[in-house]
Amino acid sequence: MERATMVRPSSTFVKINKKKLWVSLAIAVLSLCFVPINVSAAVRRQTPQQHHLSRKPFSKLRFGRNGEFKILQVADMHYADGKTTPCEDVLPSQVDGCSDLNTTAFIHRMIEAEKPNFIVFTGDNIYGFDSKDSAKSMDAAFAPAIAARIPWAAVLGNHDQEGTLSREGVMKHIVGLNHTLSQLNPSELHVIDGFGNYNLEVGGVEGSGFVNKSILNLYFLDSGDYSTVPAIPGYGWIKPSQQLWFQLTSAKLRRAYMSPPNAQKSSAPGLVYFHIPLPEVASFDSTNFTGVRQEDIGSASVNSGFFTSLVEAGDVKAVFTGHDHVNDFCGQLTGIQLCYGGGFGYHAYGKAGWPRRARVVVASLEKTEEGGWGTVKSIKTWKRLDDKHLTAIDGEVLWSKKHTGTRRKKHINGSTA
Repeated sequence: MERATMVRPSSTFVKINKKKLWVSLAIAVLSLCFVPINVSAAVRRQTPQQHHLSRKPFSKLRFGRNGEFKILQVADMHYADGKTTPCEDVLPSQVDGCSDLNTTAFIHRMIEAEKPNFIVFTGDNIYGFDSKDSAKSMDAAFAPAIAARIPWAAVLGNHDQEGTLSREGVMKHIVGLNHTLSQLNPSELHVIDGFGNYNLEVGGVEGSGFVNKSILNLYFLDSGDYSTVPAIPGYGWIKPSQQLWFQLTSAKLRRAYMSPPNAQKSSAPGLVYFHIPLPEVASFDSTNFTGVRQEDIGSASVNSGFFTSLVEAGDVKAVFTGHDHVNDFCGQLTGIQLCYGGGFGYHAYGKAGWPRRARVVVASLEKTEEGGWGTVKSIKTWKRLDDKHLTAIDGEVLWSKKHTGTRRKKHINGSTA
């Protein structure tokens, strides 16, 4: 989100009740056969030439032999032109020589410290207005993940398409980069709103009884940029066609998890990633979240009902967004944790003296009676600050099979107790 154009939510959201949502979904289904939903401004600019390295796909994501799967979330890099792009909102002592390269260095530090299994970039990966060449900016922004040969994925924010590539062009470029698992859109759907709606499955430990079963599901959606409806101001939102895709995908994954081999009694946990926070995030205050809230919630001014879809699906345990750079909290609502990543990039607005930060999420497996690795028993999180010691803060349990939303008491080097 850009501070100068920040849209504050109104005190009363435009609500779409459940009946109306299903009507909208039905219309969306019918429109798949007749009308192209996505007629975005993609035609304004050319789709990029695939001039970068050919993509080298990874095999299936899976838990490590230590029974963990660690995800690094990088929110709002706002990358532009590298060393010539100045930092925003840093202390006077930090201004000299501060640039996009500080963002790059922070990613390298996080990769070295946490050794994640997977990296998710949650939008505003580049700042199109200040980028001379969007493709080159993306190549530089994602370079640390590519160089580390770590599988990664990305979704779009509201600024990625404001440079030399259309929104579709940006996502196509991302999909073509090395070591990414990003997808343009679901292959089984010919028409869906936005670009970058897809899911990834995380299999069990190699050699375990769950090696061929997805025991953690990751969903990625395009939350849009700005409203295209004249009567509705502000930011974009997740549309009925996207919600329908999520519902169908979630149902398919639940059926697979609860079917042989190793049929389970309930669904595998799911995590969701997109850029713009849901309107429901505004319901939290300092008494019911972990972290800080230092700016208004920059959600859409219309509530499209996606949170209701998440609750009804029953498998999603946490949602991770960016957009509001100086908010970094997690709060639980109706059994789902709604979390910010916290501002990461140095060319993004921030707060001088308040360090840039990144969120880490770890899913851990339980042991079976035979002593092998089973299914997910807990999902934990903490944040690291880009300070001298990469200080870890706000460790907490987001979900566990026995308890949810339990605040961790302490943490040492990112682990909590």
